[in-house]
Amino acid sequence: MPLIFTIAWRNIFRHRGKSLVIGVILFLGAFLMTVGSGIITGLDRGLKDNIVNSFTGDLLVISSKQINNAVLTPMSGAASEPINNFIQFRSVLKQHKMIDHYVPAAQGTPMVMSDEGDPDFNFIIGVDFKQYRTMFPDKFRVLEGRQPKDGERGLLLTEFNRRTNYEYLLNYWVIPEGAKLVTANLSKEALTAYTKGTLRVKEKMVFMGMNDKTSAMDIMPPVLGIIKFKALDTFIGISNLVDIETYRECFGYTTAAESHVTLNKEQASLLTNADLSDDDLFSNETMFGSAGSSASDYSIHSVKQETARTLVVTENHLDVDAGMYNMIFIKLKSGVPLLKAVNVLNQDLKPYGVRVITWRQALGEIAELATIIKASLFIFVMFIFFVAIIIIMNTLSMAALERVSEIGMMRAVGARKGFISKMFFSETAFLSFFFGGLGILVGLITITILSWIGLSTDNDMLQLLYGGARFHPFLTMGDIVACLIQLSIVTVISTLYPMRVARQITPLHAIAKD
Repeated sequence: MPLIFTIAWRNIFRHRGKSLVIGVILFLGAFLMTVGSGIITGLDRGLKDNIVNSFTGDLLVISSKQINNAVLTPMSGAASEPINNFIQFRSVLKQHKMIDHYVPAAQGTPMVMSDEGDPDFNFIIGVDFKQYRTMFPDKFRVLEGRQPKDGERGLLLTEFNRRTNYEYLLNYWVIPEGAKLVTANLSKEALTAYTKGTLRVKEKMVFMGMNDKTSAMDIMPPVLGIIKFKALDTFIGISNLVDIETYRECFGYTTAAESHVTLNKEQASLLTNADLSDDDLFSNETMFGSAGSSASDYSIHSVKQETARTLVVTENHLDVDAGMYNMIFIKLKSGVPLLKAVNVLNQDLKPYGVRVITWRQALGEIAELATIIKASLFIFVMFIFFVAIIIIMNTLSMAALERVSEIGMMRAVGARKGFISKMFFSETAFLSFFFGGLGILVGLITITILSWIGLSTDNDMLQLLYGGARFHPFLTMGDIVACLIQLSIVTVISTLYPMRVARQITPLHAIAKD
């Protein structure tokens, strides 16, 4: 073995040109693989911090009747299927060993109306602000106005929606209730109008909810604050935050503030016979009410709507969880595998008519864009991997053919094919260890410097590449080990064919060449 190493070391210096070419290729391949791994890991960690820990959680619970998983970005604007029994499985989530935090919510797409009656749409998410801040603390900043107080009704309007609403629909600029206009936050178009003295300013917006019963109502919640997410605001800032009670009012669902409903005899009878035919339903005169009431006072829909208004009172205060939601954000405990949690929770929650999806499924096209960018980076790294193998293989094969006399002489004095193979592999291994190791080291230093510099951008696509507003690539020990394994695989595969070529050289080939 020492003899093989000695001969291999001598051959590296004897054929400096080809050794340098192979070394440079190994260096560049290892460097690019290391930097690419650092960017991919940084992208994953950035998305985890700026989306999972700031907006969606790891998992979402949705109704089993919900067909489209992209509940946070429904391109059609269709409402998600409601979850009316959250209070029944709340204890399951609260006591589950895999769950760290959870917060129930309701997402919808009401119309926003301009003064001229022109409609557009905004996404809104209804939450209990206190619960939301507990699960997602300090993940957005308040540009104007303030945070809501516990139990306060109102709207947190995102800077993204305020700007786009003004530019494409509204003819006024929205500011928080009781606040002054901050000219530094005006968009380019709004600033132009302000300079001309034509900018209109309002403290409220009108939202028109919709549902399949067309019993929703317009709401005009006070704007408590203008917020901006700390990263990826263009993507996750499409959703305003509103208190859950206002959301329910907007879409015609029952609010927890409404009183218990007591059915009189006529209402109870109507509900009991809701499945009867029209003839049966109206054959009984009592169905039209007793004295002092009329048939127009009641309908099957209105009675069902009233009886659906479940109210739970605990310790003399209303339990808002008794009302309607259509999703529950879940943050898992550290170290819990995502797919395992999905399977376990789906089994545990199946009896309640709900199912669990991942945050990527809930985000739909936004998550797909991030996945495409990550896959593109991975394919680029693998392409470098493949090109390095081809070039090194060709270079070593040419080297073997140019060393026919040398290899033929070694075979003539007793060197076996195995010895020749080991010699070639040792030469490549030396080059791979030195140049490839140097490439990994330089790649690690580069990633550290890039992370320390902390490049930032406002470009939407670059933020997806960065995993946030700042470019923060990162290498784990697993990434470094993976790079070493990839380098070893390149070394082994690239020497297979050249070794075969060298093994076929005989003393006769050497004589014929001379």
